[in-house]
Amino acid sequence: MNRTDRLYAIREDLRRAGPRGRTAEQLATAFEISVRTVKRDISALQQAGFPIWSRTGRIGGYVVDPAATLPPVNFTAAEASALAAAIAAHRGQPFDQQARAALVKVLGVMDPHARQQTDALTERIWINHTTTEPAAPRHRTAVERALQERKVLSLRYRNQLGEPTSRRVDPQLLAFRDGHWFLIAYCRTREAIRWFRLDRVDRATLTTQPATDVPVEDLGTPPATAASVRAGL
Repeated sequence: MNRTDRLYAIREDLRRAGPRGRTAEQLATAFEISVRTVKRDISALQQAGFPIWSRTGRIGGYVVDPAATLPPVNFTAAEASALAAAIAAHRGQPFDQQARAALVKVLGVMDPHARQQTDALTERIWINHTTTEPAAPRHRTAVERALQERKVLSLRYRNQLGEPTSRRVDPQLLAFRDGHWFLIAYCRTREAIRWFRLDRVDRATLTTQPATDVPVEDLGTPPATAASVRAGL
């Protein structure tokens, strides 16, 4: 297990433990690492903003702030399977990794019987993964972070003729149209809004410069069949 996977697993193990928490020794045994490594991993999670508290006293150990745990949820097997199907069909697309992480959290707090029903139902839903990814994972991650953190993005981009160009852009939104994902951004080179097909991005680097927000209504008129994801919530 690499460190990234281990950090995620430790986080979820502490979340599931609830108020009982886990001692450093218990985590070391469970993940076959040293107590010293456990402490370094806990420190890394705390620095990343995950609310883990060190508990003193006879029991000791680590506890997750209750506010960071999901309350009991009553997803039906059909509802959870629908989420799993949608996420599976979205594999390799923007925010795919975050969607899969959210599904793991949902499944982790489901009633055991409903979870078994979900496992049985999802075995009977097949997804044919033939759609190519819109961009290399590391470039897609940079685009996602730039949009979420509102930071300027440095792009190495191929135009319709295949000619490479370098751009610095202020990300505004992601759009799926005509079978392709686009980053709609304010291009500082052209001083105008431009649509960048993600599969033509050869390099995407997140900068520390804050991006300028453009009102959605100033980005142009979307197709009549288009709507934001929020519209479906």
